[in-house]
Amino acid sequence: MIRRASELLFCCIPLMILVACAAPPVEPEEPAANVPLADGTSGESRSGGINEGDLAQQGLAVTGQGSLDALKEGAAPQTGVLADVYFSYDRSELETEAREILQRNSDWIKEHPGVQIEIEGHADNRGTNEYNLALGSRRAQAVKDYLVTLGVAPERFSTISYGEELPICGENAEQCWRMNRRAHFVVRTQRPAS
Repeated sequence: MIRRASELLFCCIPLMILVACAAPPVEPEEPAANVPLADGTSGESRSGGINEGDLAQQGLAVTGQGSLDALKEGAAPQTGVLADVYFSYDRSELETEAREILQRNSDWIKEHPGVQIEIEGHADNRGTNEYNLALGSRRAQAVKDYLVTLGVAPERFSTISYGEELPICGENAEQCWRMNRRAHFVVRTQRPAS
């Protein structure tokens, strides 16, 4: 099943690049000054649910920007208000720094109950495609599990693994590999039930 997903991903990437080349360029929005930031600094905090307009006012993409969306635009994915978490080589366990980042991320998530969070798991390019897809999945799940222990409802999260397929750095060096061993967060608005 993982192999089939990997094959599907390989088939889709050239198509996505072709589509991205045909799409008009997207102008980045200037973030608002009162956006709570993932690094611990914050502006005006909001409580209660938020809607798409609130997210746009805060400088957040309404649908979030995932790594696949960024690839279509030919850019690296934007971190936004939730900081990425990084992992050691061939590991999915959370280190102290990652737990501190996740604590700040969970505070923001709890303050904004109107959003859903997609957690992307990524790996560097060492190892097979299948192994790295499984490793990315374990990383995304470890992040989700930890956020749930911090009091965030599990149904607010979805996880996906891209393995080594969507790197943010393409050089074969440790500094670059470290950047690719990550869990990336995508903020999405919660759609009302119809």
